[in-house]
Amino acid sequence: MNRAFSRKKDKTWMHTPEALSKHYIPYNAKFLGSTEVEQPKGTEVVRDAVRKLKFARHIKKSEGQKIPKVELQISIYGVKILEPKTKEVQHNCQLHRISFCADDKTDKRIFTFICKDSESNKHLCYVFDSEKCAEEITLTIGQAFDLAYRKFLESGGKDVETRKQIAVLQKRIQDLEAENMELKNKVQDLENQLRITQVSTSPAGNVTPKSPSTDIFDMIPFSPISHQSSIPTRNGTQPPPVPSRSTEIKRDLFGAEPFDPFNCGAGDFPPDIQSKLDEMQEGFKMGLTLEGTVFCLDPLDSRC
Repeated sequence: MNRAFSRKKDKTWMHTPEALSKHYIPYNAKFLGSTEVEQPKGTEVVRDAVRKLKFARHIKKSEGQKIPKVELQISIYGVKILEPKTKEVQHNCQLHRISFCADDKTDKRIFTFICKDSESNKHLCYVFDSEKCAEEITLTIGQAFDLAYRKFLESGGKDVETRKQIAVLQKRIQDLEAENMELKNKVQDLENQLRITQVSTSPAGNVTPKSPSTDIFDMIPFSPISHQSSIPTRNGTQPPPVPSRSTEIKRDLFGAEPFDPFNCGAGDFPPDIQSKLDEMQEGFKMGLTLEGTVFCLDPLDSRC
């Protein structure tokens, strides 16, 4: 979809951006539970999940079990589900993993959302019973998603694809550098073999200096051993030694310093964060759908 989210046109956001960006919005609700669903979106998908969880809660209620109360904390960093007294986090649903959120048009208490689990990558549907503020909670999650998406773009989300392409080019340059080094080693080996052959075939006792032999390109072969000694002295003094190549900056086959795409500026990130950026990009690209639908289809217990 072209937009980060879709929502009902006749609704507006409930809170200021600062409230969700710098703090969080708390809501109290009863947690009916969560169940795995096959699709990340769809009214029928959440309707079946609500029916299933409400039936399970009806059975537990008949056995004397109460529906656990939870506190929802909604911000641009996600939707946290906490135990109200101890504030222990039971679930932490990141916004880019939430793909569908809906409230009941006929019952102002029931709302649900679908979130992709961070460990199993399964889609889970969470169902809640609030105090007649289901629609407000749904819109708050939608607003938080919208703000988080904008923050993601401002913090460099647009450059994810660019960084991928740079990483591919960097890998190509590294391969070329390795190939270039291998060719240099082969040339050096051939020069050494040629030098050994010339020494072994020269006549014994002949001390007449010969002009240096040339290689296949009609150039004097380079010898790292004799290079410094062949440099003439000036005014009776020896010229300064040539610095070792090991202390020089490593350069690629184009004569330039190797480029590291992950250390070229404040806007770039190391590879361990790259996968998280990719995941966030895919999640925000899928978008969040907000809907109002009808969940209370079974006559078992309208109060759960």
